[in-house]
Amino acid sequence: MSRFSKSLAIWAVIGLAASGADAQWIKFKTAGIPRTADGKPNLQAPTPRQLGKPDLTGLWRFSTVGYPNNVTTDLNAEEIVPSAVTLYKQRQEDLFKDDPSTFRCLPSGPRQFYAPMTWVRIVQTSSVIVMLYEDLVYRQIFMDGRELPKDPNPSFMGYSVGRWDGDALVVESVGFNDTTWLDYGGHPHSEALRMTERIRRTDLGHLAVEVRIEDPKYYKRAWTVPSKAELVADTEMIEYVCNENEKDGPHLVGKASDQRKNAVTLSPQILAKYVGTYAFDASNTMKIHITLSGDALFMDVGGKDKKELIPLSESTFTNTVVRIEFTPDHVIFHLLEGDTKAVKEK
Repeated sequence: MSRFSKSLAIWAVIGLAASGADAQWIKFKTAGIPRTADGKPNLQAPTPRQLGKPDLTGLWRFSTVGYPNNVTTDLNAEEIVPSAVTLYKQRQEDLFKDDPSTFRCLPSGPRQFYAPMTWVRIVQTSSVIVMLYEDLVYRQIFMDGRELPKDPNPSFMGYSVGRWDGDALVVESVGFNDTTWLDYGGHPHSEALRMTERIRRTDLGHLAVEVRIEDPKYYKRAWTVPSKAELVADTEMIEYVCNENEKDGPHLVGKASDQRKNAVTLSPQILAKYVGTYAFDASNTMKIHITLSGDALFMDVGGKDKKELIPLSESTFTNTVVRIEFTPDHVIFHLLEGDTKAVKEK
């Protein structure tokens, strides 16, 4: 299974960003970047500049915790139009199998702006900034002073123009078709969607990103989603073609509510054994939190998008999409492409 495929499975299950730690090409030492005494890239080195502005050029690994599965997690229920709630709940009930990106292999659209499933290659020039993704999708951000189109032909990635506000790149985008979803959970957007990104390169190795989302058809106010990225050095990305490795769709049969028919009742004492924080990798950059409320367990990422876990046995649960097994010191996510384990913190 490819790195992309496994990361996608984790995203859809719990809303985490990809770690990007798996191997890509053979090692290739990135030229022209500062290094520490032991030869490693110095990610805290000063921000490189081009024509007096920060140079965003590089290969980046984005990380957006708590939002990929529910981008509306900071909105109150009354701030989401009922028709959007209905669509979201139906897509959840249908096990997300109508997601045009995940299972039909179409471009992901605007969710790539804050929660890209893949590494992103940024190429910056004075007139245009280009973002290239592993899945062969691309964006063009025009920096030549043009205005956004007044009546754009809707497209998957929209139309983007950028300008500098001090050392921050401000990107405005419109003209999205309504085929794609705002997140992996199924929140919709309309062709009235407008997105504004504010991107800062804080040093050599890090980007700080804020994405403002505005869609008056489905949401009663605009809101901002935070994201960040770390420079990926001494390697290269390779292409990923979704249709070459998509295995999940045929297995998504039935409805999410079917899982509750097999639920068992567990005492709070048994459930309490599983409460804690679990880390997916040694660097502890990918974590989930298991909490107990009343007689039910819940899972969240960084306090965002809390979801109930349905008990199927004393140690096995489901979030309606995947089977989750607890042991005394870790939790196992049983995915179609293979198991993924997170270790419980002491």
